[in-house]
Formats: sequence, C-alpha cells, structure tokens
Amino acid sequence: MSLMIPMVIFMQQRLVEVSDKDDAIAMQAYMKTQQPFYGVKSPARKEVFKQARAHTKVEDFANYRRLVLWLWSGTHREELYLAMDVAEYYKKFHTKEAFEVYEEMLETADNWDTVDKLASNLIGGLVKEHREFETKLVAWRTSKNMWLRRASLLAHLKHKGDINLPLLEETILMLAHEKEFFIQKAIGWVLREYSKTDPVYVNTFIREHHAVLAPLSQREALKIVAQTSC
Repeated sequence: MSLMIPMVIFMQQRLVEVSDKDDAIAMQAYMKTQQPFYGVKSPARKEVFKQARAHTKVEDFANYRRLVLWLWSGTHREELYLAMDVAEYYKKFHTKEAFEVYEEMLETADNWDTVDKLASNLIGGLVKEHREFETKLVAWRTSKNMWLRRASLLAHLKHKGDINLPLLEETILMLAHEKEFFIQKAIGWVLREYSKTDPVYVNTFIREHHAVLAPLSQREALKIVAQTSC
C-alpha cells in the first residue's frame, strides 16, 4: 500500500476532529456549492497539513501526484483545499510533468475558490517557465467551460515583467464581449495586477479599448492607477 494513503487518512481524520458544524454550514452557503465542508478554516487546515508532513515524507513525483489527486477527489471541500496546499508546498515537484496534474484538477474545478489558485499559483508558474504550455491557454479561452476561460486570463496574473503581453491582449479582447461576471472580473484583475509593473501601459490599453471592455473590467483594472494618480 502506498504511504500516501495513510497520509490522506491522517489528514481526513484530523479534519473531522477539528470540524465545526456551524462553520461548515456557513462556508458551504458562502461558496454556493453542493459539496459539503468540514467547517475547518484556513489556519486550522494548514496546521493539519503541517502535522501530516511530520507524519509522512513525500519523496518522489509519483507519490506527490498520488497525494494531490487523492485529496482532490475527496468528498469535502477542505480536501480540495489541502490538495492545492500540497501541490503548492512541494516546489521541487513543480516540473513540466506536473502540468497534467494541475490541468486535471482545473478541468474538474467548479468555482473561483479552486480555479483561481490553480490558475495563478500553479499553472501560471509552469507557463512562465515553459512557454510551450501557452498553447493550453489558447485552447482554454475558447472552451465552453467558463472556468477554463477564466484560467486562460489568470494564468498570467503573477508574471509581472515576464508577461506575454501580445497573448494576454489577444485573450482579453477575445473575451471582452462576455457578460459573465467572473470573466469581466478576471480581465480587470489581471490588468490591475500588471499595472503594478507598467501603469502607463494599462492606462493606455483601457483608453484604446474603452468601447469593448466592460465597465466592471475597467474599474478593476484602473484601481491602482487611479490611486497613484491622485
């Protein structure tokens, strides 16, 4: 039996021990999901993971993959959060072969609480290091799955001066017509983040494409630019 199974069981048992029924109801209502929660907030969940790391060592990519995907298939939302915690923590496994793991997770993610972290923290980092994965972003932006389209934007979020501006511009302008709140918000968010690197560019881009960008996207994009110009 893989050592990862006891590690998963250990974390599940600890989640049950520190669970809170009232918090679980509130968390599920906030996320508007059918998936149940244990009612374990972030600090307590991170403590569970810390204890699990002392319990079992993850020493190769095969076990890293098993652990991440077993947690991701969990019945409760906090197990998905732990899957992302695990995926992000073991940085030595952030290799090209990890992309398919993160992509598998993304394709089954169903809300911003999972999509955003996968796209910006995990997938985005691999795209930055291995530009051949940009073909995935190109494919995702035309997907029927709205969360994949959002991910095609948010994968650029932390690229700063290394951002592929032509690809980001093209993606924004392809998706700018959408009425979906999560797409409009993502457009504004990625532009706002890039304004920390180049506020002049963002201001100019908004001005040049004012007619096609949603008001929400524009407001979000210019929050930092507006503050610095006051």
